[in-house]
Amino acid sequence: MSDPVEHVAGTAVPVRGNDIDTDQIIPARFMKVVTFDGLGEYAFFDQRFDEDDGVAPEEQRDGDGGAVGVKDHPFNEERFQGASVLVVNDNFGCGSSREHAPQALARWGIDAIVGEGFAEIFAGNCLALGIPTVTADQDAVEALQDYVDEHPDAEVAVDVADETVSYDDSEIDATVDDAQRKALVDGEWDTTALLRSNADAVAETAADLPYVDEAEVPDA
Repeated sequence: MSDPVEHVAGTAVPVRGNDIDTDQIIPARFMKVVTFDGLGEYAFFDQRFDEDDGVAPEEQRDGDGGAVGVKDHPFNEERFQGASVLVVNDNFGCGSSREHAPQALARWGIDAIVGEGFAEIFAGNCLALGIPTVTADQDAVEALQDYVDEHPDAEVAVDVADETVSYDDSEIDATVDDAQRKALVDGEWDTTALLRSNADAVAETAADLPYVDEAEVPDA
């Protein structure tokens, strides 16, 4: 069993725009890794930095005093560092099915995502990490983004079980996919952990399969 995910709360970061795909979330050139460790620093990399692939040295500054090579993006802003709730718009996570996208967001610090809509495979990959993808209507999401922009230190609370998002004195009626909500609340979102906790049943099933050699049956 996994730990139940019934409630997520923390400061939030707004990333605006529809159809933000997985290549924008984590460019393909950063996917050549053995593990997912360290992917967080590459989240939204091409939206955050220039083609030099990095932040210029401290002594290199533009005329306005900003660091050369750094783009204007919420993930670069000091006020949003430490945020755990990501607020997005429609069709977030579209494009390829790369699981590296939610892995990068998780390692940046994101524990829940609130948006107008999500690509189905992306939402499934988030579920495998215990990250709720919570939907609400456009007006509610944009109002939350505006609020977070003006109050970056304010807490945003996501109640998975009750399907609400709360901030300040406001509460949004949200939606969590039924299967996702059940898996999160019941602590059954980590399929690897479920397999490990049911090793006897897995071994028994494998032994009964005609195409699995006896030597390949996993130990219980």
